[in-house]
Amino acid sequence: MSEYDVIVVGGGASGMMAAGIAAQSGCRVVLLERMHCLGSKLAITGKGRCNITNMEELEPFLLHYGENGRFLRNCFSRFFSHDLIDFFNERGVETVVERGKRVFPAQDDAEGIVRCLCKFLEETGVVIMTDFRVDGIILKSEHVTGVQGNGVDVLGSCVIVSTGGLSYPRTGSTGDGYRFALDLGHRVRKPEPSLVPIEIKEKYALKLQGLSLKNIELSAFADGRRFATLSGEMLFTHYGISGPIVLTMSREIAYMLPRHDVKLLINLKAALTRKQLEQRLLREFEQFGKMKFKNVLKHLLPVGLIDTFAQVSRIPADKKVCEINRLERQRIIECLTGFPLTVKGVRPIDEAIVTDGGVALDEIDPMTMQSRLVKGLFFCGEVIDVAGDTGGYNLQAAFSTGYVAGKSACSSCEKSRFVQKYF
Repeated sequence: MSEYDVIVVGGGASGMMAAGIAAQSGCRVVLLERMHCLGSKLAITGKGRCNITNMEELEPFLLHYGENGRFLRNCFSRFFSHDLIDFFNERGVETVVERGKRVFPAQDDAEGIVRCLCKFLEETGVVIMTDFRVDGIILKSEHVTGVQGNGVDVLGSCVIVSTGGLSYPRTGSTGDGYRFALDLGHRVRKPEPSLVPIEIKEKYALKLQGLSLKNIELSAFADGRRFATLSGEMLFTHYGISGPIVLTMSREIAYMLPRHDVKLLINLKAALTRKQLEQRLLREFEQFGKMKFKNVLKHLLPVGLIDTFAQVSRIPADKKVCEINRLERQRIIECLTGFPLTVKGVRPIDEAIVTDGGVALDEIDPMTMQSRLVKGLFFCGEVIDVAGDTGGYNLQAAFSTGYVAGKSACSSCEKSRFVQKYF
């Protein structure tokens, strides 16, 4: 008989959930983690605040994963946002709902989420082995029988691969799960960065480092044709731009870049129509006719953007507004509604929040998270080919797929023990 019923490889959000649920369901479970502690990436998510889920209804929720979202329907039907919130609330972690229906722990403490999950593992009797690097999965007659690593074989009836993607490799996400899947005959869609900052070509953009823009509209164009528009917040960095709407749009931008020139336009006054903006500008110019252009801009823009805006609009910052002609005024409106940026590229995958790509979904049973090719092999979390928008969607997918994998793996082991006993 195997030493364990279920072996979980990877101690992130999905792996901890899978291990705890499998043990809670009555299985002997071991969790193997290559780092010295569990939940390294989870502990730094959301800048340490940990956006665990989102309160959107199921149908709009699924849209945040693109075409692959439908794969998660069963997992979400069994363990969704309200179940996850109840899970943490029942274990002493209170939650709050913030703007955009995002759910955070009330204490803004990602490490508190990790501690809660670790306690869950302890209470359910999961054996934890840290600093354990799995080298491969043992296969016999098309059925997993354990894993090899650290010079030993760990035997088990089922193996759950929850090794994450390639983002934040310092937390242990180094792509091991992709290698395991390929070695066992699975297809793996090439991992690409998702939810990643954008590099910008213009030098003037780099001078805006640290400037945050709120309530703006960002549009992306490929060879002059718009393919994405989002409203919200963004941030200028030392290499380009980041922030919620930039991260969300980055997946589409990365897809377009190899074949197209991608340009961005920022509508700095998204709440106003073009006509309303023109009327406001005329009022400002009439009221402050003798004032310098840069001083009038203080009524329209953040101070940190004024000099760069004047440069881009090609109007001297010290020019009196009463001297600005109609064509110059139109240029100002053009810049206010479409401040231009040119995409140079996306940041490396190790800076991405999540990885887009992974184990092919048509080779995984969405009802159980079990491999369609290898018996006793399960996948969950970021290692599969599902990536969501920012806003709690990726952690919910990790917890839900982990929950289903844990339940299904334990059920599979119970069936195996029944067969061995009676047949």
